[in-house]
Amino acid sequence: MPLHLIKLAVGCESVKELKDWIAERMKTAKKQGLPQRHVHITRMTPKRIDDILAGGSLYWVIRGEIAAREKIIAIEPFRDRDGIGRCRLVMQPKVIAVSPRPMRPFQGWRYLTEDATPADFGRAEATGVAAMPEPMRRELRDLGLL
Repeated sequence: MPLHLIKLAVGCESVKELKDWIAERMKTAKKQGLPQRHVHITRMTPKRIDDILAGGSLYWVIRGEIAAREKIIAIEPFRDRDGIGRCRLVMQPKVIAVSPRPMRPFQGWRYLTEDATPADFGRAEATGVAAMPEPMRRELRDLGLL
């Protein structure tokens, strides 16, 4: 069973903004002749790398809810210029919206087990809740209607 990571998307207001930001980074990488992969650098390196690489994803918390994920394809520990240990989380640059679930703020990243992950929005849901503008969906959730 794969293990996942969960992290706050600090400064990101919506799944669309996350997708646009990653698309812009991929466009820049392509112009520079770099590989098309999304890299996020963290300070701490996960200890359970093999479990994560067995199909795990990075789940993004946006404005207080788990809202999207990206499949993790590599984890690369390294030392920065100051000799401080860091870690590159390398992901496929494809953001997958998930069924939103509230999540309190936390620092860094956390492990997320397979049984605790929200479901991906499927094609059938693309015309329903997933197709709603994010602010409307949040308001309906806050009112207890979703």
